[in-house]
Amino acid sequence: MKQKKNISTLLVYIALILGSVVMIFPFVWMLLTSFKTNAEVMQIPPTILPSDWNFDSFTKALSLLPFGNLYFNTAVMIILRVLCAVVFCSMAGYAFAKLNFKGKNILFLLIIVQQMIPGQIFIIPQYQMIAKLGMTDTMFSLVFPGVVSAFGTFFLRQAYMGIPDEIGEAAYLDGCNRWQIFTKVMFPLTKASIAALSVFTAVFAYTDLMWPLVANTNINSTTLSAGLSSLNGQFSTNYPVLMAGSLLAMLPMVVLYLFFQKQFIEGVAMTGGK
Repeated sequence: MKQKKNISTLLVYIALILGSVVMIFPFVWMLLTSFKTNAEVMQIPPTILPSDWNFDSFTKALSLLPFGNLYFNTAVMIILRVLCAVVFCSMAGYAFAKLNFKGKNILFLLIIVQQMIPGQIFIIPQYQMIAKLGMTDTMFSLVFPGVVSAFGTFFLRQAYMGIPDEIGEAAYLDGCNRWQIFTKVMFPLTKASIAALSVFTAVFAYTDLMWPLVANTNINSTTLSAGLSSLNGQFSTNYPVLMAGSLLAMLPMVVLYLFFQKQFIEGVAMTGGK
């Protein structure tokens, strides 16, 4: 029995290792491609390691794109979207979880329906709103779609539903009003979920490509994802430069995940059960 258990454990580890290799291979290929020449990339059969390690692709990527502006725009967009998600989704999630008001179920049903509709459907009306306000090619246009998040509302509603009602009732008996119960009692109990929502929102904002391409056409006022798309040529693409730019663009999110992976995992685990 012990031998069978060891064999099954070994098979599980082998499967996990193979899965890890499959997951990490694209990143490794991107890293190695950024040090190759364009001729090496097109070579058949393909070569794994570059014949000559050079940084020309990184230099060219930095000269083609204003990475300083792209980093700044992306960082500001992420920060503002995270703040909006935390503030508005916390209040909405608490209201749907703990308050009773007329039309509550209908409003929450609309939020669920919005999650099931592809986000591309909202691009045209959102752009029309931004255009009529005269706010295209601005930071506000980048933040606008993330002011309210249906996913964040549902996510935090689940977190507040996991908090016993007796805690709020005890605070009410101690003299707290509804706002004080929310800000001083309930909100601090959802720190892990707030951290998880912040990471989710940051990742969604970072990977958003279509909306920045539509709302901001100026390369100096767009984001990293939209800026990288300009390196992809219509008829031919310099793949080492594209991979070098992608590597430079992904570094902030890698650092963000390394710092907040504990809160991310704890938040998902907390909102998954009562």
